[in-house]
Amino acid sequence: MTKLLNKDDILNAPDLPMEEVEVPQWGGTVLIRGMTGAQRDAFEALMLDDKADNVQNLRQNFRARMVSMAIVDAEGNIMFTPEDIDALGNKSAQALDLVFEKIQKLNAFKKEDVDELVKN
Repeated sequence: MTKLLNKDDILNAPDLPMEEVEVPQWGGTVLIRGMTGAQRDAFEALMLDDKADNVQNLRQNFRARMVSMAIVDAEGNIMFTPEDIDALGNKSAQALDLVFEKIQKLNAFKKEDVDELVKN
């Protein structure tokens, strides 16, 4: 029989997976972390907000935006700020796509989820 979890068990569970990703184009590895539920909701809301000031720029930097929310330092702190997204978007498409795909898997984004976010 499995353990019946209580509130403290759930809130204190270390449930954000982390994974190292080799990025040859950048000359090393990066550490990515799974998004929290709140981070994923905020990301999806931002991508679906047609009333945002700069909708086209949001969608043009879709991969860079997601990558910026998932690359962390050794302590698990997000390394990039919203101000870094344009600069990150100017990095190698191949490198961004490599990290982006790992982030999708780590966060259980389905192809349909991403298609919906990009389409809208």
